[in-house]
Amino acid sequence: MNSDFRVRFAPSPTGYLHIGGARTALFNWLFARHHGGKFILRVEDTDKTRNTEEAAAAIYDGLDWLGLDWDEGPRAGGDFGPYFQSQRNGIYERHLQRLQTTGHLYDDAGATRFRSPREHVVVDDVVCGRIDFDLTNPETHPDMTIRRPDGSWIFHFVNVVDDIEMKISHVIRGEDHLSNTPKHIELYRALGAAPPHFAHIPLILNKDGSKMSKRDVGASLNTYIEEGFLPEAVRNYLCLLGWSPKDNREKLDLEEVVRLFELEKINRKNASFDLEKCTWLNGEYARELKGERFYALATRTLARAGIDLAAFPDPYIQAALDTCVGKFKTLAELPPYCGFYFRDDFPFNQEGVAKHFTPENQPRLVAVRDAFANAPSFDAATLETALKAAAAQLAVKVGLLVHPTRLAVTGSNAGPSLYHLLEVLGKEKVLARIERACQTFAFC
Repeated sequence: MNSDFRVRFAPSPTGYLHIGGARTALFNWLFARHHGGKFILRVEDTDKTRNTEEAAAAIYDGLDWLGLDWDEGPRAGGDFGPYFQSQRNGIYERHLQRLQTTGHLYDDAGATRFRSPREHVVVDDVVCGRIDFDLTNPETHPDMTIRRPDGSWIFHFVNVVDDIEMKISHVIRGEDHLSNTPKHIELYRALGAAPPHFAHIPLILNKDGSKMSKRDVGASLNTYIEEGFLPEAVRNYLCLLGWSPKDNREKLDLEEVVRLFELEKINRKNASFDLEKCTWLNGEYARELKGERFYALATRTLARAGIDLAAFPDPYIQAALDTCVGKFKTLAELPPYCGFYFRDDFPFNQEGVAKHFTPENQPRLVAVRDAFANAPSFDAATLETALKAAAAQLAVKVGLLVHPTRLAVTGSNAGPSLYHLLEVLGKEKVLARIERACQTFAFC
């Protein structure tokens, strides 16, 4: 354990939390938790034209949803604030004055530029290895601007100043920042500070090898929240984008990942994003979802889909949801899967109608209705016996009754176990729904 290890996630609040940013935050968080260090959230909000409070809230909400608590930063406080760059102007002015005093700056048409020492800068990166950057040619590596003519700050300068002031020991960020690192090291040296350890993690690419952009499917963390993914599944999948426990396992408990996580185990190759695999992994977690958490998430999902659960007693809702446990990959699948429990005017699947509401099936559905009407009780076992008896009397296979019955009472060709859903619906609803199907298609 090393309590002196300090890492930071420093997003710009300009829209939403990108899946790549979420992965960067996760790797920083895992590193801090593995070593007993500190995970700092710093908001780089110097771009006043793009930054919004809503976007900042989206970052907090996304990190909260993933379970990535920060030790210092907005809402948490700390000894090295403020944690918004927009509130740190005095700090930047002080460091700017230091560079001016030591002759590292010059004015260029109102902008302030940093005079490069024109040297080779070697970056010893934990992930990428040792890289020698040649900054001697001003044509290919011009002096960088650190302050614009309007007085606003350039990312490179304030980023380095903040990392110095906040005593950041390791900078873990995307590989797209690797080319900035030699410039940053020049600034560290000019300010008399030792550079932190750098670890540039591989980029996340689409399956076709293109860089993942904001417009690509799955790029926004909000997508997973809205589509009913479980945070532990998304977090698990993000762990595998560039890191693995080296034993081909894919479903990993968070505590184990914290124990195993080391920067040296991060893969040098770019990570390929696969939404199907993430969905599959979510299904693995969803199958284990049960109890109070399952009911809370399920009822919230149904309510968001416009289903008024207040019209139904709690025992009925719970019994209905019990038939759905372990039957979905994402919570977004729940409303179409079990919505029939909560509405009597559902539409009928047209393919199912063409296949199962055929002339020869019409008398069979009537027989099922009569068998259910005369059943001594309305539990799943009794209803299964009644339906099988009706099939025997008609001299047909049970399946020829099961499918039209399901379609009549749910409007769908698939769903929860037929006999259990019939028990949940109850005799009155089941008979009324079979009658509705008969009347709608005029075969009773």
